[in-house]
Amino acid sequence: MQASEAGLPQLLVWRHPCPQAAQGRCIGQTDLAIDRRKVKRLAHRIRQAARRHGWPRVIHTSPLQRCARVGRQLRQWGWEHHVHPAVMEANFGAWDGLPWTQISHAEVDAWCARFATYSPGGGECLLDVFSRAATWLRAHQTSSAQPLLMVGHGGWMLAAQWVLTQEDAPTDARQWPRPAQYGECWALSTGPIQYRPVAPAIHK
Repeated sequence: MQASEAGLPQLLVWRHPCPQAAQGRCIGQTDLAIDRRKVKRLAHRIRQAARRHGWPRVIHTSPLQRCARVGRQLRQWGWEHHVHPAVMEANFGAWDGLPWTQISHAEVDAWCARFATYSPGGGECLLDVFSRAATWLRAHQTSSAQPLLMVGHGGWMLAAQWVLTQEDAPTDARQWPRPAQYGECWALSTGPIQYRPVAPAIHK
C-alpha cells in the first residue's frame, strides 16, 4: 500500500483482479469477465482490512464488472455499494478490446508523441480522463477521518494520482508511471487537486 503524502489517506483504491482474456489486448471500457474466485479473494481482503482498521463498510466501484462484482460481493456481506460511471477506465474508442497487433504502429506512435491530447481510437484523450478523475475527487472530498474505499482501474488510479500530485500533464508516454498490480491498494488524498489544465483536449 502506497502511503498518503498528507496524513491519513482519504481514498483507498484496490485495483481490480486480473480479468479474463485481457492479455495482449487494448482494454479500457471493454467489459471483460472475471473469475468468481478472484472476486471473492479481493473482497475478502478488503473486508478483513476494514475490520482490522475500523473502516466504514462502504465500497465505491465503476460499473464495469471487473470492479463492480467485487462491490456486489461485499454487498452480499452487508456492505453499501456505490457505482460511479466517472471512475471507469479510459475509453479507447475503436481500439477498445482489439489485440494490440491489430492497431497500427503509426497510430500508437502518434499517441505516444501527443500523449495527453491524442484520442486513441477516437475515444478519450488523457486530459479527458484527468478531468473525470479531478471532478470525482473534488465531489468526494471529505474532512472525515474515515477513508473512502474503492475498487478501481489501473489507468483511472494513475490519473487520480497524477492530478493530486502534478501541476502539468505529461508531454509524452515516457513520463507515465506504471500502474498498480492487480489487487494492489493505493492510498491517496482526495485533495487538493494540484493539476491545472492549460488547454482543452485536442481530439484526433
